[in-house]
Amino acid sequence: MKQFYMVEFELLDVFTNDFLNKIPQQQQQIDRMMAKGIIKSYSLSLNRSKLWLIAGAENEFEVMEIIAQLSLSEFMIPSIMPLMFHNSSQTVREFSLN
Repeated sequence: MKQFYMVEFELLDVFTNDFLNKIPQQQQQIDRMMAKGIIKSYSLSLNRSKLWLIAGAENEFEVMEIIAQLSLSEFMIPSIMPLMFHNSSQTVREFSLN
């Protein structure tokens, strides 16, 4: 049974050309994973030092496999935390009078 995990990434302070060139590829990967429902949310801090994502997975190993697919994984230090629950406005149903 899938559960949610929050992954907090510390971005290494290495903004090389290699890093910058991989950003569009990672954005495409994230978009695909979000469309498939693998990743539920993805956020970057204003100072660009941290990233967060919420992923649905069977276990921590599966989360690590998701992380390994990301183009920028070599530039990030992940910390994986299982969540008791994850609520978002996309998952809350609106009441309809119809």
